[in-house]
Amino acid sequence: MAKPRTKKRTHAGANNPKHKAPLTGRAPAQDPKSMVIRIGAGEVGSSVSQLAKDVRQVMEPGTASRLKERRANRLRDYVTMTGPLGVTHLLLFSRSESGNTNLRIATTPRGPTLHFRVEKYSLCKDVRRAQRRPQGGGKEYMTPPLLIMNNISTPGADAKSKVPKHLESLTTTVFQSLFPRINPQTTPLKSIRRVLLLNREPAVDKDDGSFVLNFRHYAITTKAAGVSKPLRRLNTAEKLLGTKSRKGGVPNLGRLEDIADYMIGGENGEGYMTDATSGSEMDTDAEVEVLESAPRKVMRAKVRDNEVEPTGDDDKVERRRVVLVELGPRMKLRMTKVEEGLCSGKVMWHEHIHKSKQEIQDLERKWEQKNKEKEERRRQQKANIESKKKERAARGAKGDDKGEGDEDEDEDMEGNDSDLFDDMMENDGFDSEGLAGDGEEAVNEAMDEDEWEDEKSEIAGT
Repeated sequence: MAKPRTKKRTHAGANNPKHKAPLTGRAPAQDPKSMVIRIGAGEVGSSVSQLAKDVRQVMEPGTASRLKERRANRLRDYVTMTGPLGVTHLLLFSRSESGNTNLRIATTPRGPTLHFRVEKYSLCKDVRRAQRRPQGGGKEYMTPPLLIMNNISTPGADAKSKVPKHLESLTTTVFQSLFPRINPQTTPLKSIRRVLLLNREPAVDKDDGSFVLNFRHYAITTKAAGVSKPLRRLNTAEKLLGTKSRKGGVPNLGRLEDIADYMIGGENGEGYMTDATSGSEMDTDAEVEVLESAPRKVMRAKVRDNEVEPTGDDDKVERRRVVLVELGPRMKLRMTKVEEGLCSGKVMWHEHIHKSKQEIQDLERKWEQKNKEKEERRRQQKANIESKKKERAARGAKGDDKGEGDEDEDEDMEGNDSDLFDDMMENDGFDSEGLAGDGEEAVNEAMDEDEWEDEKSEIAGT
């Protein structure tokens, strides 16, 4: 009969292999990787599930685009795999019992975590359905998007403001860390094909204390400037003559007597129509000058040295107009709170709850006591490991080889110790909304019945 195994596992950190050196042409820091997850995969609904898929496209290529969630998966399962897979950020979508859709952006392995309520959203298919000529489906998602943030920092904000200055800086840092850094000297312009725009809505009242972001996703395209639409169609048809594509072919001129009738354009043939003469206002800010890439002949060194260098007027410079085409999705995000840890820990800021200095000091003392208990547990775990190593060495000296099979059981994965999981999973249940015990419930409990009826009617009206 086999001898039953005695559990000897402790919570020691294993020495994970260090990351390899970055590739040539990359930024010195490791490129960030993310996971977009639905917490409660069978309960969020089809719309939120599609929204999570659309956000995964936005985060391409540094995201797990084929991630499959199960109803039995918990947050602890995903956090356990962030270390081995090198995942730096978690984007968690969930739906509360009241029907609110929530988004949490957490930085692994120690936080912080930004909590947002998704007030409004539009899926990619809704955005494409509203467009006359939708864009997408090409090579846009082969490279990460260019992040543009507008109005995140408020002039004159300080530590005593409703939205403190350090919160605005923290939000900026978290969103910037979602995507790899761009070096203007080495990054080719062809690699920037998309734009992610985060625009903060200005507060109506100074004492409002709200932090609302508008999330937009665009594709970058260029068109020739100063050229009429008929001529642009002919240029496109010329490029597609040798291909099998049916789109963008030569326009049908069967009903016209001369090509001049097609090129003149305008009402009653009033003249050649360009962007300048079409009656619309010209937007020169969106125009850029691009040096046309023409093939150069290979010449001998003597001929190249005797040749006169061309002046700037002879260079083939083409003016092109930059156009942004929305890809989707759209989201309106309202920040509700910020936590110090990974979906746990001390609350750094809250939209509804504002504590006094005495309450803050009491909380600080509680956290200090909790940190001391953690250190004591870690010290005890380390002492247990040392004692087990000594016992194993003593058995090895006597020729006992039974301890070799238990060598791997005395170690655990680094960065995912039990203290972190105890903070996230203090109870076995999981708060899908992440707002239990927060200001929303406190405000609702403090309301009188009459005020709550007025609130319900107002929500139903909106």
